[in-house]
This record gives sequence, structure tokens and C-alpha cells, in this order.
Amino acid sequence: MKITEDNVVQQMINRNEKAISFVIGTYGGLLSSIIKHHVHYNQQEYEECLDDVLLAVWQHIGAFDVRKNTFKQWIAAIAKNRAIDYQRKMIRSGQKYVSAEITDDLYNKHNEHNEQSKSPDQDIEKVLDHLSETERTIFEKYYLEGVSSRDMAQQMNVKESWIYNKLSRGRKKIKQAFIPKNEV
Repeated sequence: MKITEDNVVQQMINRNEKAISFVIGTYGGLLSSIIKHHVHYNQQEYEECLDDVLLAVWQHIGAFDVRKNTFKQWIAAIAKNRAIDYQRKMIRSGQKYVSAEITDDLYNKHNEHNEQSKSPDQDIEKVLDHLSETERTIFEKYYLEGVSSRDMAQQMNVKESWIYNKLSRGRKKIKQAFIPKNEV
């Protein structure tokens, strides 16, 4: 039987494993976007969270009620709640997560040039010293404390796009400071 948006719930209730493939193919981008927003592109946490979301959908499909919301909304809510749980777990465990873009390209290159680094916190301080005070505050809140761009925008009484703009400009400044032009 062909799985469609109309019968995916029934197929999951019937334990048709092809329904999970359909969910991944149809809603994978949505789930990915929601999860990455909360785990800040930490690849390992992202993959674990996505697996956890799909397992939760599979195990709790009986709790889905078409009268309350659509299937798409239901799985999006599960993804958001699981991603927030993962984010909290990361914060509780003391993980300081920085964008993969920064850690892979900048932090490693910085350590290659500075083998006598005393601690990772000092290295992060050196990287952040290249930013203006506002950019530094936004970077610390977003990448180190895990504050969402939406929450930051509300706290600072600015648009969320302004926060993204500051993050983007800050990353460019850091790249220019630490990566030689011929390596970019």
C-alpha cells in the first residue's frame, strides 16, 4: 500500500515501517530545522535528538488526535520539546557549544598557531576579543549560554534579524583575524 499524508498515521498504527521513511522524506526538513535551532548545529546531539523524535513518534502514535492538530503540527511539537530537552541536557552537563563553523575553521587553526595555550576559556577569550562589545555579548549569549536569537531580540528590544546580522558580521571578523586570506 502506498503511504500518503492521509494514511501515514494509520500505517504507523499498523506498524508499517515504511511510514517512518515517509515521515523522514516528507517532514525531515521541518524536523531538522526545529532540532538544529535548539541544539545549535551540534552534529552528535542533532542526530541523537532526531532519532529520539522519530522513536517518540513511532511509540506514541496512539496519542495523536486529529481533532487537536494536524500530524505535521504534532510531530513538530514533539521535535521542539525533545530538542529543548537536549539543549537543557547540554547546558546541565556544562557543554559550551560553539557553531561548527567557528570550532572547525577557527579554533583549530588558532591552536595550530598558538601551541602554548593555557586553557580553552583563554582561547575563546582571544577569539572574542576581536569583536565589538555588543557583538561579544551576543556571541556569548548565543554560542556559550545557549540563549535563542528570539529571546535575545526580545531582551534587547531589537529585531531577530538584527541579532543574526551581528552574529554573521562577528563570524566574518573572526575569520578575517584568524584565517589567512589564501586559506579562505
